[in-house]
Amino acid sequence: MAEESTLGQPPRNRLPTLSEVLHRYTLSPVDLYSFYIYMRDQQRSVDYLDFWLDVSQHMSLCRHYVRELRRSVLVATPELEKSGSKRSSAALENIGDIPLVEAGPSGFRTGNVDTTEKDADQRLSAFLRSEGHTSQASPQGSMDSARKVPSNERPPRPSFMNSSPDTKNDSNSPSHTVARSDIRRSAEKILYTYLLQNSEREIILPEDMASSITEMVESDGRDDPEVFDVAKDYVFQAMERDAFPGFLRAKALENLVPPSIVARLTLALTCFGGGFWAAFFVILTDAPRNIRCWVILPFAIASYFLASYQYKIDPVMALAGFSECTFMNWLLIREPYVQLLLTKRATAALLISVLLTAALSILFILVPGKMI
Repeated sequence: MAEESTLGQPPRNRLPTLSEVLHRYTLSPVDLYSFYIYMRDQQRSVDYLDFWLDVSQHMSLCRHYVRELRRSVLVATPELEKSGSKRSSAALENIGDIPLVEAGPSGFRTGNVDTTEKDADQRLSAFLRSEGHTSQASPQGSMDSARKVPSNERPPRPSFMNSSPDTKNDSNSPSHTVARSDIRRSAEKILYTYLLQNSEREIILPEDMASSITEMVESDGRDDPEVFDVAKDYVFQAMERDAFPGFLRAKALENLVPPSIVARLTLALTCFGGGFWAAFFVILTDAPRNIRCWVILPFAIASYFLASYQYKIDPVMALAGFSECTFMNWLLIREPYVQLLLTKRATAALLISVLLTAALSILFILVPGKMI
């Protein structure tokens, strides 16, 4: 029985979209964890993905804050009435219920994220703007939290270890009480980490876009999620255009990482060299055919690794249901459609290696020998 994907959805008969991967609706090897490793090790642009995830986490932080505030209003505490917060209470009532789900790209709300959620997010941002921030976080403290770490040494984000989008366990949904200063600090951290010129993990955005965000956060004092919407959509489209097709090719049609591919080519050439040397040796020494049959071994290994290099797939591991995440680190293939694609390609690679082995072995076993 085919394993169902996350959220109880039936298995897809297609490759996933970037939005589905970012929302953790996919399974390995096309899940968010694998995409993060690909962006870090092969694309060398993990800062863009981290920016997108941090902005999504900022949105979740805002949702959590407003939900807590709205809950305190609904229980009608006397302190709220005494503090003259009737206007805020009415504004909170107009927001409606805020779903605690991971925020997606603001301009690409399809499927499980409908226009109702988009409207709720807009009302949330409007409420945060009208409420204003009550405390200022230290810019220096935000910048100190973004110390430079080489992207290839950066470990995966802890939230990736749990691919389930269950909001109760989602690291983007804080389990503690959220203060308004936390939202301000989160917005400043995103600004000082990714958007300011010469920041530690600066991402390349259009100059007017980065300047506009900087002005809204620093000059206007805004920290609502809509501040980062344009940049978030820009980064989403850049990843979808430049990185995601390569990721799908590397994980849905291949199951090896570049170091393993190069290693297989090296092994194939080495084994071919040894196989041809052994084959010519047994021919020129007129060895009997039962001795010549041993040339099958180096030719079989060489043909297997050559086909593995050509298809960028390890046929045996693919048929066993494993995909390489990092060098010699294998993950179980849990996405049914990807398993189907890899099984077809693994079968073709295995067939080619068998035919090549048979052709070379028969040639050197049956050719007449000559004693020198």
